[in-house]
Parts: sequence; structure tokens; C-alpha cells
Amino acid sequence: MRASFRLGRVAGVPVGVNWSVLVIFALIAWGLAARQFPRAYPGEPLWAYVLAGLAAAVVFFAGLLAHEVAHAVVARRNGLGVEGITLWLFGGVSELKGEAPNPGAELRIAGIGPLVSLIIGVLFGGAAVALALAGQRGLAVGALSWLAGINLLLAIFNVLPAAPLDGGRLLRAAVWKATGDRTRASVVAARAGWVLGVLLIGLGLWQFLVGAGIGGLWLVLIGWFLIGAASMEERQARVGSALRGVRVADVMTPQPQTASAEMTVGDFVDHYLFAYRHSALPLTEDGQPVGLVTLDRVRHVAADRRGATTLAEVACRADELVLARPEEQLTDLLPRLSECADGRALVVVDGRLVGIVSPSDISRAVQRSSMREQLAVQR
Repeated sequence: MRASFRLGRVAGVPVGVNWSVLVIFALIAWGLAARQFPRAYPGEPLWAYVLAGLAAAVVFFAGLLAHEVAHAVVARRNGLGVEGITLWLFGGVSELKGEAPNPGAELRIAGIGPLVSLIIGVLFGGAAVALALAGQRGLAVGALSWLAGINLLLAIFNVLPAAPLDGGRLLRAAVWKATGDRTRASVVAARAGWVLGVLLIGLGLWQFLVGAGIGGLWLVLIGWFLIGAASMEERQARVGSALRGVRVADVMTPQPQTASAEMTVGDFVDHYLFAYRHSALPLTEDGQPVGLVTLDRVRHVAADRRGATTLAEVACRADELVLARPEEQLTDLLPRLSECADGRALVVVDGRLVGIVSPSDISRAVQRSSMREQLAVQR
């Protein structure tokens, strides 16, 4: 999930927000200010409901951020790098580099998030009870009670044993510990996520048919997301198992053909398009990569504009490039390939380009690994 804009750093981790957060933020604030608070606490001025709704929504997302920061901090303490945190429509995601080294680390990294949400919920619940005992019955108590309930619900939902939820990570840690097989554990957790997604879709459709409306459709959307994410995790687990121990240097295309960022698209089409078999061309300056252009990007340039459009204008920019080292494990690189829409990585040594990794390179590596396994079984 890509961040639409950055908020800064928390505990040294870059924090970003996807535009979809605005949707759920608006829905939460509107639902509280226009419906829930006026029904529970009638007679208050409109500005008070709006202020309470906005404040509760902001604090809710602050709690989501605390949940993800906890994951990131514990991941770092267990030897994993953290690329950043992104808040989006379905909560938040911590972008970790690599995988937990053992089941214990997986348990700690996954478990800390729901624990933080549980603690936040208990704290808000305690504050609401304290105000109620002091004689308060207004919007402050209502906002605190809602925050307590939503954080407790978040903690409970997240520990459901199904990937990609934290509970799925806990299930994976348990199966991994019991069997010693990381891939099998990942597949079990992913299939549990698929089952949960189907159940949520069924429940949501039933609620919609009996008149629950938006609530039922929301469950369908969550279930659809879980099925997609769980299926992707299972595929990644199987690919990761096939590629375990393979280095970037083992699969990369060394010393790829390059071009200047100042070259026009017209020159590229006339002199490079048919001269080389590759569909991606790194752009370099003094041997250092500054961009990446692909046939798909060139195809979108109108024929009458190609002579005046440089490759730099249509290329994947330098700050979007996925860079790797030859000695890096290919399984560590795979999660980062989605950072640039072109799905390729440039391999560098001391900042200078030495190779490129494309989807076809990875496919060939998976095929070779599968063939080795088949031959080993036949023996």
C-alpha cells in the first residue's frame, strides 16, 4: 500500500497516509457527529457533536498508528528492518524488510499490536468510567466510551487466527513452532484467512438482505479484502520457499543496456526498441541509475510528442527505483518490487549499476527451483 503523503517519523520510522484514510475518517466523524452522539446525548449544540466526532476520529487513527508503531519497534528489536508505516482504508500496515527469523520473533512482532490496542481500549474505558462516577454524562463520556469499545473490538478482530490479520501471524508462529516448516505455517494461516473472508462475505450479504444496509456491505468489502490478501500471502509463501537461498546475483541480468535520461522517446523507439530484446531500460548518469523506462510507459506517449519528450519525463523516477545488492537474498527483494509500478529492481555496487532483475528473471528462478525439487524426488 503506497502512501499518498507523509506525516513525518515516529520512533524513527517514516509514517505515511494513503488517500483512502480520508474516506473512513469522514465516515467515522459523520457517523458519530450526525447519528450516534445526537441519539445518545440529545440537546447539545451542533458544533459540540461535530467537535466530538472529529476528535474521536483523530484519536482513533492515533490509536491505529500506535498499534503499527508497536509492530515496527518490536520488529526492529528482533532484527528486521522497517521501511515505513502507512495508514489506509482498512487500518495500517508496517512495511517490514524480510521475515521473522524464528517463531518466537513472529509471535512477539504479531502479538504486540493487538496488545497495544487492548491497553488503549482499557485506558479509555477506565477514563469513561471515572468520568461517569464523577457525575459526568455528556459527550466526553460518550467519546471515551466509543474509543474504548472500538479499540477493544480492533484488538479482538486482529487476533482472529487468519492471515493477514495479526492473529494469522500468531497462528503461523504456532504452526511453525509445531512443525518446523515456515512455508506450511504460512499456507495454513493464509487458508484460514480465506475461510474468514468467505464467512464475512456471507454474513455481510445476509445482513444486507435483512436490512442492515451499509453495515452488511462493509463486511462484504472486508471479507473480499481478506480473501485477496490471504491468497496473495499463500502465493508469496510458496514462491519464497522455492527461492530460499537464492541470491540476487544468481538471477539478475548483468550489465544491462542503458540509455541517457535526456534521450527522446523518438530516438528510443527508432534505435533501441527493436535492437534489444529487453522491455525495460535503465537510465544512468556516470554509471549511476537515475531512472527506468519500460515499453508500457513509452506506449502511452503520443506519436506526435515523441520527438519532444525525453525518457526522464516518462521513466520511473530515481526516488521510485527499487535498488538491490548482488549478495542480497532474493526473498528479501520480492516484497519491495511493488514499490515501483514497473516491478523491476536495479542491482548496484557502490552506487553503480551492475544488473537488473525483472519478473521473467524471477519466474525462471522459480521454474529452476521447482525442477530441482522434482528431480530430487525422482532420485
